[in-house]
Amino acid sequence: MSLHYQLSVIQAKNVSSSRSKQVSTGWEDMARWFGETVCSIFHKIQGFEFREAEEIRLRVGQPLMLRTSDKDLFLNREGQTTSPDKAYCITMPDLTAALEKMTQSSVYAVEEDLRQGFLTLPGGNRVGVTGEAILQKGKLLKLKHISSLNIRLARDVQGQGLRILPKLCRKDGFIYHTLVISPPRAGKTTLLRDLIRLISNGVPQLGLEGKNVGVIDERGELAGMNQGAASYNLGYRTDVLDGCPKAYGLSMLIRSMAPQVIVMDELGNLDEVEALKDALRTGVRILCTAHASSLEEAKTRPTLAQLLEEGVFERLVVLNRQTGPGTIEGVYDLKTGRNL
Repeated sequence: MSLHYQLSVIQAKNVSSSRSKQVSTGWEDMARWFGETVCSIFHKIQGFEFREAEEIRLRVGQPLMLRTSDKDLFLNREGQTTSPDKAYCITMPDLTAALEKMTQSSVYAVEEDLRQGFLTLPGGNRVGVTGEAILQKGKLLKLKHISSLNIRLARDVQGQGLRILPKLCRKDGFIYHTLVISPPRAGKTTLLRDLIRLISNGVPQLGLEGKNVGVIDERGELAGMNQGAASYNLGYRTDVLDGCPKAYGLSMLIRSMAPQVIVMDELGNLDEVEALKDALRTGVRILCTAHASSLEEAKTRPTLAQLLEEGVFERLVVLNRQTGPGTIEGVYDLKTGRNL
């Protein structure tokens, strides 16, 4: 088996110009990933800001749909919101054209990602994929006859991390081993991106000096790397291992980049857990996320239960969508159970 990944060193960008660029391109920039008809619809959208959208849903035989934080919107050929029965109906050629552009005409090159049900666009936008599963000896071989795409639009929202960082900092200037949990679409990745930048640059008012941060960006969402360049500002002292499995990346970063903090998104399988436990023996601090809506739910997941029972994590951050993505439900001291 061959592994393809990329190690990149990120330099900080001008945040204001980066954000204004995202707003100015908006629907026009997103339109380039779709075929002619869907592309023309996005070019016609008026009265609905790109920043309000969280997802774009394409399902064969179903209306073109956008999801915001609190509602679903359906678009007609003129880019106007309408009822589902009057919206533009997605066809198989629409889906085929989108996949051609998203994979740069090489579905084979992203076959491993598709086996996991997703691919990642430059800029960190993640595309969920469903279709017909082809099995071999009980294992998923590949997906064919793709039937739906879910484009989750990545956002760079800064400032939220500063609200909770004081609760994650130790008196010696390092951070506690921290796990961030939430259900899907509740802002884990966005918060993690902001924390990476703050820890990397340092926050003098908190007595936090900048740390060498190693990021294992297996799905390409945190940094949004594109040919070695990051789409997001992750700080002055951040090194990104892009597209590399977390179980391999932990030891690689420790050997090659001497990180003080290692960050990874969506901790999931047992190999990653064992690699994480081995990394802890080197003195590195760990910051990661996982899917769960509460501590009780996290304890029902075997991989997380093992780490929680062994007391690996010292802080738990719980997010929900009560007042929109990124709502901080609580920051818990896992030794005392106290909500800080």
